[in-house]
Amino acid sequence: MKKIVILISGRGSNMQALLAANLPCTIAAVISNRADAQGLQIAQAQGIATAVVEHKAFANRELFDAALAQTIDAYQPDFIILAGFMRILSAGFVQHFYGKLINIHPSLLPAYTGMHTHQRALDDGVKIHGCTVHFVSADLDHGPIIIQAAIAVLQDDTAETLSQRLLAEEHRVYVQAVRWLCLEQVTLNALDKVDFGFTKQIGHALFSPGLE
Repeated sequence: MKKIVILISGRGSNMQALLAANLPCTIAAVISNRADAQGLQIAQAQGIATAVVEHKAFANRELFDAALAQTIDAYQPDFIILAGFMRILSAGFVQHFYGKLINIHPSLLPAYTGMHTHQRALDDGVKIHGCTVHFVSADLDHGPIIIQAAIAVLQDDTAETLSQRLLAEEHRVYVQAVRWLCLEQVTLNALDKVDFGFTKQIGHALFSPGLE
């Protein structure tokens, strides 16, 4: 059975979705860069090991990443799942765990990398927004894509309402992506492309606004 470690910085809503999903894997630990992260208490209540590597205790990103990598390596995970982990990882860290680091980003990558994705989508007037689960690469928010979900942007949406509606889809696709990985139904090949061990695809189109 595959073993995963989850990294969080706050409440860990995506982490909670993963914990509730009865995934075919062992959740070895939840690790945070903040001792006050609410998600730590949630994990502990379910009997999951937790650890804290405070980024503020280190003089630079490389030293923090080295300490974090050492902590992760102690659990020997097959995958490291970033669930609201609010630190940019160094190239050396990504290389050390390449092919094992998984992230979810609140946009339809490669559009809207970085922060404030919902407001930027609204400012640009896009009609379809979404989220992306992807392998992490050294190029921020540009790693190979595993799965995406899209929702319609409503006329009266704010960044907050858009975020809230999209969060439900984040939980669904992140659970699905991690399940695939644990069952070896999704792999990263030598060309940095995602291979699927199945052929099921949906052919539905999403129109926003709807067609008459």
